[in-house]
Amino acid sequence: MTDISKEYGTALFMLACEKNAKNEYARALTELEKAFTESPEYLVLLSSPAVTLAERLSAIEKAFVSLPEDVVSYLKLLCEKGRISCFFESAKVFRGLLEESEQKMTAKVTSAVPLTDKEKSALITKLETMCHKEISLETYIDKTLLGGLLVELDGKVLDGTLKRRMRDVKEVMNQ
Repeated sequence: MTDISKEYGTALFMLACEKNAKNEYARALTELEKAFTESPEYLVLLSSPAVTLAERLSAIEKAFVSLPEDVVSYLKLLCEKGRISCFFESAKVFRGLLEESEQKMTAKVTSAVPLTDKEKSALITKLETMCHKEISLETYIDKTLLGGLLVELDGKVLDGTLKRRMRDVKEVMNQ
């Protein structure tokens, strides 16, 4: 995470707080992330010196007219300053600040097989008890784990995978 991304994400978050529009701005950022992920060439266009700045800013205004004015201005500022490549990281900073302010966290959970709804619910309950915050899950499948869970939460990794345990046993045997 770059300092520039932190500055821009924090500035947008502070503005959202000031305008009492944190969730509205978060939805707009999600919409932008989706648009840029589905059409990565759009970010290339917005950073291209072959296209005049006026044309790039005009393209932003036309494409995102339905978004809050401040979010569009934020995107235009990134473009003007040659920082459009920081968009995804700054949006992540914004989302982290939003979760922190609302006492929420997102746990990225990787397992070898899909978790059942009951397992997800039990995991959420356990994590909420540990963290004293509301937890939402992003789940991923990685068949190489063999079993167990890999949980990333607030910059920490809880590795309870069978793959890690087997690696630990192998290290002990090699000593």
